[in-house]
Amino acid sequence: MATTAPFSRFEWMIAWRYLRARRAEGGISVMTWISVIGIALAVFALIATMAVRAGFRAEFVSSILGANAHVTVYSAGQQDASGRMVRGFADYDARAARIRALPGVTRAAPIIRGQVMGTANGVNAGVEVYGMAADDVTGVPSLTTGDDDFGDLQRFEDGIAIGSGVARELNVSVGDRIRIISPDGVKTAFGTSPRVNAYEVVYVFTTGSPEIDRTRAYLPFAEAQTYFNREGIADEIEVMVADPDHVETFELPLLQAAGDGALLWSWRDSAGNYLQALTVEDRMMFILMSILVLIAAMNIVSGLIMLVKNKGRDIGILRTMGLGEGSVLRVFFICGAITGLAGTALGIVMGCAFSYWFTPIFDFVNWVAGGGVWDPTVRPIYHLSARLQAGDVALAAGLSLILSFVVTIFPAWRAARMNPVEALRYE
Repeated sequence: MATTAPFSRFEWMIAWRYLRARRAEGGISVMTWISVIGIALAVFALIATMAVRAGFRAEFVSSILGANAHVTVYSAGQQDASGRMVRGFADYDARAARIRALPGVTRAAPIIRGQVMGTANGVNAGVEVYGMAADDVTGVPSLTTGDDDFGDLQRFEDGIAIGSGVARELNVSVGDRIRIISPDGVKTAFGTSPRVNAYEVVYVFTTGSPEIDRTRAYLPFAEAQTYFNREGIADEIEVMVADPDHVETFELPLLQAAGDGALLWSWRDSAGNYLQALTVEDRMMFILMSILVLIAAMNIVSGLIMLVKNKGRDIGILRTMGLGEGSVLRVFFICGAITGLAGTALGIVMGCAFSYWFTPIFDFVNWVAGGGVWDPTVRPIYHLSARLQAGDVALAAGLSLILSFVVTIFPAWRAARMNPVEALRYE
């Protein structure tokens, strides 16, 4: 029996002819189209799911990093003359300067932090106040780049900057005055009395994180020191780095630069559980979507089995003419591979297009549903987005092609093992 080179031209010609079968030849081309569309939809679903998950993860991390420190340097504490534990840095300027000089550190700002109650127009709200120098406030990216920000941050020393959620809850805007009340106020012979100060709202910001916008306010650093009885010290040093995804590489240099008694708390320490949960969800979604790809690829098996059944006479004739089993196997393998390749390519195009135009598509769906499709009170981000990554597309394409090639082997092997005598018995 004659042997031919693998995947010769005539093998491709026969496979292509089978894929273009006419309706009168058993509707095989219809099954081919069903297989192509099934794989395309499965690959599309896989790419779209991974893009939306990547977009959500990016938005989530951005909301955490936007107005929060990448690393917080805080004091381990020391006892004062009365035996009371005191936390904070008296030499905060020197420590911040040493940290700021480290390669990769983009910002180091001493801050004062305190919990207060804000009140205006007969409404109360819990507020977390950050005391920060004016130059440091303008260096917080999310405070100056929001489309919904309004007011004049240059007047920061004259008042207070509050989040849009705080402004909405207290029903105030730029130019209005709010009172903040701290239980740890003026110390007198009869104890500590609450401290109540009123400040003009000079700036309203939207960071992109509802959690921050509902609770955050900024006071000038010196004013915050006086208000919270922290004269001469800073509670923490807020540090931002150029590469927050690899913040762990900065830990040792930061500890050395911060000096004695300093401890670190990074954004990964505070959000580690959330990120781990997202990673688990991403893996589970990929597994579930991969099962859809497998189910779609199984359509190729049914299509090839029908093709082999309808082309039994042709297989018998080709075998009696000297065509080897390997050539027959490769002919039907090419049929299945082309189907898988076409479906995968179509699915990639659809998935990339969906990810690219995700925002207008989502807005349209939200409009049709009457709004409320995405609730920022459930997830701590304002908008849902899609982020297309080359690695995700390659992973989806590779998975689809591998499954398509693997499931093709069995029906192609059965066609190759067909006895030509049995195939031509009733012809």
